[in-house]
Amino acid sequence: MKTPMSPQKGRWRLWLLLGVLCILGTAHGAEMTISMTEQGPRKPAPDSLLLFMCGDVMTGRGIDQILPHPGDPVLYEPYVRDARRYVALAEEANGPIPHPVAFDYIWGDAIAEIERMNPDLRLINLETSVTTSDDYWKGKGINYRMHPKNIPCITAAKIDFCALSNNHTLDWGYSGLTQTIDTLKGTHLSHAGAGHSLKEALKPAIFNMDSTTRVIVFSVGSETSGIPKSWAASKERPGTALLRNLSDSTVRDLGLEIRRVKQPGDMVIVSIHWGGNWGYDIPPAQRDFAHDLIDTAGVDVVYGHSSHHVKGMEVYQDKLILYGCGDFLNDYEGTGGYEMFRGDLSLMYFASLERTTGNLLSLHMIPTEIRQFRVHRASETDAGWLKQRLNQVCRDLGTQVGQQEGNMLGLVWDLPES
Repeated sequence: MKTPMSPQKGRWRLWLLLGVLCILGTAHGAEMTISMTEQGPRKPAPDSLLLFMCGDVMTGRGIDQILPHPGDPVLYEPYVRDARRYVALAEEANGPIPHPVAFDYIWGDAIAEIERMNPDLRLINLETSVTTSDDYWKGKGINYRMHPKNIPCITAAKIDFCALSNNHTLDWGYSGLTQTIDTLKGTHLSHAGAGHSLKEALKPAIFNMDSTTRVIVFSVGSETSGIPKSWAASKERPGTALLRNLSDSTVRDLGLEIRRVKQPGDMVIVSIHWGGNWGYDIPPAQRDFAHDLIDTAGVDVVYGHSSHHVKGMEVYQDKLILYGCGDFLNDYEGTGGYEMFRGDLSLMYFASLERTTGNLLSLHMIPTEIRQFRVHRASETDAGWLKQRLNQVCRDLGTQVGQQEGNMLGLVWDLPES
């Protein structure tokens, strides 16, 4: 399989394509095909850094039940009381899942694609409690947990960072949170976004890429994603790094935390769990907040998630904003509802950044499909569906998506106004 172009070549081709679009006057409607000419694994460019990001990785509940160490299947949901029911629904929809499966099973085609792209950092939103705790959060309705002995399913993909500020981290109480954090530490998985105090929850993960470049990753969440207000960490109470709101003052507060650790040459990524599960609308408050993070807090990438389907993306001041990355892996097969959004389809995001500035050089995306609790490369038809839908929702954000060889998608930005 052919690989994406190098960041430098990709940037040059993007600008060439923009020139063609200007001439044709088809900024919002052109059918684009961007070819790739390089063979073999990506060769890292010395002046760029490649990130892998994806949407929510929900390895609890049904997925936990097919792994080598399934936890207690008891649930406290209104309609489903046994996590194995989600396995049965998936099998009814797409065929038998012979379990227990190997730890790397759930990643399916993704591992080979990640290895081929050879990113410098691999970031996910881990949306489950990793615990054997039975102290479920009363009244919440949905409670995700994965047995700690199944954590190799995350390390199987060589993940570097897990965002924890989301609406499932405390599903099994404070004891569940403690065990989640201890499990991640025990496997040397970096994390941020939750802790035994607000100070700990706000503490970012810091990656030394070389002698001059560090990548700093924060994880925060918003009540709009379903995080209970009572989960907010405080000076004396464990919890998540929950944003008070999306106001200017919140940006200033987060900016202070960033400035405490940021040094010259550092790149800053803020992972944000925000917004509802369904719908492509991006509230003005979210867009303003993302812009302010870049303008006043020195953020280089806004990595947003929570929606069960992919949403639009923007390049603002040469910085990447992902408003919603969708569900990369979940146990929703066979449950029905909201089919129009194709929540079974997702993207693997590979963002190339300029090391000296953090500016976006290129964004390549590999379309995927969840089937039998496993990540598969999406078909050409499904990749085309994603491209068309993204071009509809990205129009007002000044971006467009082109289709490349191998069903890969590429982002074009700074489009001329129609």
